[in-house]
Amino acid sequence: MPRLYGFDDSSRRRLRDDEVDPLRQMVSRALSNQSNQDVAVWANGEGYRGTLGGEWKDASVGRLFRNPAIAGLRYDDDGELIDAGHPGVITREEFEALREREKARSTGDADPAYDYLLIGGASTCGKCTQALTGARTNAGTPGYRCRPKDKNGHGGCGEVRIDAELLETHVGEYVVAELLKPGIRAQIVKAQDAVRKQVENLQREIKDLEARQAELGRLYGNREISSEALVAGEREIAANLKAARSRLRYAEQMASFSLGQAKNLVRWWNTAPTASKKAIAMLLLEKVEVFPASARGVRTIEPGRVVLHWRKLSSFSGS
Repeated sequence: MPRLYGFDDSSRRRLRDDEVDPLRQMVSRALSNQSNQDVAVWANGEGYRGTLGGEWKDASVGRLFRNPAIAGLRYDDDGELIDAGHPGVITREEFEALREREKARSTGDADPAYDYLLIGGASTCGKCTQALTGARTNAGTPGYRCRPKDKNGHGGCGEVRIDAELLETHVGEYVVAELLKPGIRAQIVKAQDAVRKQVENLQREIKDLEARQAELGRLYGNREISSEALVAGEREIAANLKAARSRLRYAEQMASFSLGQAKNLVRWWNTAPTASKKAIAMLLLEKVEVFPASARGVRTIEPGRVVLHWRKLSSFSGS
């Protein structure tokens, strides 16, 4: 059985460095409303090939996008997505957007998937600090919202909603303005060097957690610990692994990002894949805080409604 694209081994314990960025770009292009055929043509044109050396086709791109393993996930017996226990190339949110896109392709009349720029903790509710998630309005327009608490107590205040295009355009204007400042590119390169060290530290942390996980299983197999201790230990390690792998995915995106020779930064921002824009936004911003509008139906960014928390790039070296 051939290995899955993006992974270095059949057990999917290690990512393949030279396939991580191409796969992220393929996903980003798909979520920017390019067809699988368009994605295949682009990938082949860039010289990327499948794991067996063949060119990408519409079908092979589709199979890859439907495999939850690319996000470190798998389906349980009930068809629900759960953590697969191995690293992922893309985020859970990106894979769920791919599923939404696939559903739209099959029905032909559903709204196309939207590639949200500021999910995954990049934007938060100004009232309760809950991370904003992507959610369409009743009219089908992409937006961000603070999800209210569910029956299990998970969620936030539910009082913040904002149009996605409105928020992302606002943030993009400020990010581009920041990129135009003298010396900012040199600071970004230095920050990325520090982020690469963070990547190495996170990889070591993950290996240590996986070793502890294996040791826990060995102790239980030798009847040195109880089943209760095994379950409690595995629960804690699984939670730490999930958090570390999530941080690693974002750190890898920031570390591998490059502005290249982009001279017209406005044009670059307007045409770049969302993954690239997200990487530079995460490098420059700690978070984007969004507060409720003064009244329902407000379609502008009122003063003080969106607060950008800029990162001190030098802080990476001290992390």
